[in-house]
Amino acid sequence: MSADAPAAAPRRDAAAIFAVALAVRVAVVAWAAGRFPPTADGTYYHRVAERIAEGLGYTWLWPDGVVTYAAHYPVGYPGAVGALYALFGAHPAVAMLLNAAVGALAALAVHRLASRAAPRSRAVPALAGALVALHPGLVAYTPALMTEGVTGALVACAAWASAWARDRRPALVPFVVVGLLVGAATLVRPQSLLLAPVFAGLALSGPAPGGFPRPGGSLAWRAARRAAPVLLTTAVALLVCAPWTARNCARMNRCALVSVNGGWNLLIGADPASTGAWAPIQVPEACREVFDEAGKDACFGREARRYIAEHPGAWLGLVPRKLAATFNYCGAAGWYLHEANPAAFSEANKVALGAIETVFERVVLLLALAWAARGPAAPGAPLGRARGPSLAQRALGLARLALLALGIVAALHVHAWVGYLALLGLALLQGRALLGAPVLVGAALAVLAATAATHAVFFGAGRYALVAFPLLTGLAALAAARQGSEQPRGGAPRAVNTAGDAPARGPGDELL
Repeated sequence: MSADAPAAAPRRDAAAIFAVALAVRVAVVAWAAGRFPPTADGTYYHRVAERIAEGLGYTWLWPDGVVTYAAHYPVGYPGAVGALYALFGAHPAVAMLLNAAVGALAALAVHRLASRAAPRSRAVPALAGALVALHPGLVAYTPALMTEGVTGALVACAAWASAWARDRRPALVPFVVVGLLVGAATLVRPQSLLLAPVFAGLALSGPAPGGFPRPGGSLAWRAARRAAPVLLTTAVALLVCAPWTARNCARMNRCALVSVNGGWNLLIGADPASTGAWAPIQVPEACREVFDEAGKDACFGREARRYIAEHPGAWLGLVPRKLAATFNYCGAAGWYLHEANPAAFSEANKVALGAIETVFERVVLLLALAWAARGPAAPGAPLGRARGPSLAQRALGLARLALLALGIVAALHVHAWVGYLALLGLALLQGRALLGAPVLVGAALAVLAATAATHAVFFGAGRYALVAFPLLTGLAALAAARQGSEQPRGGAPRAVNTAGDAPARGPGDELL
């Protein structure tokens, strides 16, 4: 066997994962293209993309013939679709193929992240990539002209870039790439901006690449060296959005980073009659005579904040409902297909797809809980008789067991949102060891936490959880990985970094 054979294997696996992910998504597009027109928010994205393709910009034509500048929905997705419409024609199938290509990149990114998290295993990265490639919720959502699948894929790619940045420290160029990808995700889903400093921080954590010692110097100098990549990543993400922000300041009579719907969403989530999910907005009396799009959103935001300040307990009491609406049941694909064409995708079809997707997602959650319950590895522990656990260790073990039991019961019951919170709690019990964990671990937990926090404040919907599914699915595959070191194929043992990503790289460790 040639020396290049082991190096070529990860590349072949990565290419196969991407090919499978793309093939199944293109097959779904071929089936759906002529059957399912844009619906729900997809109708708006499609129409705005048509206007962008026609050179009319992000504007809206009202029934009375009046044209206004708009920014209610984020520009990133209709902007990308509009560019493709200008090249290939304004057909929904074009947007569906964009979804397919970007969704396949998510499977590739998760495979490469898992290969770093389990550097001695070929099966674990293949499992992680395959689970994302064939995820029934993600695959069946491909025909939807909606943003969640694209956002999840962009976030997974940004996490992949973060792992690359960790490998390449102290180089700053990879952090620019992370910022570009997070900026693109922000244009599609504004709250993604929160991930810019987090992903930069993940790249800075873990052992120094190549086993070299970290640079010395004064405490202030070391702090500045660590802060610079975080600031650079965040600045690049903001610069990606800056032209659109400037456009909003000029055209919308009010500055907005990306979109002007934060006030709307906050008010929907502050309705005392809320079920936790989307509902038609109840227009406050103070806003009834405000017709400017940005001005109305600002008014809604003021009224929502006033209600929250006056009724903090009632607003906090809605949080469990919002998290339940987000995490208990996704069903976004079946909902969209049925909404677009009930004759082609019946209620029974929707229920069947929802059941398959729910079983898949609950298994993913159970596997992720199993990974988190193992606790941090303890490399280098001496062989032979060990001391008994301390009181603190016993308490930690009991807490871990309690959270695991709670998570399992929740995953097997209707209240899955409790299971996702239990997963976050179990991970946090790993303490400082979590700081050196592989980027896949930190990114998956960060996206899950950010999704939960965002929709605890605003309102929930099953499709919003799709953003976290690629990375969470990759994290679940790590339950199949061994703790500690394992022998590489081919014989000679190598040093293994059990706390984080593999610091040493061969020529086949990266696809790109």
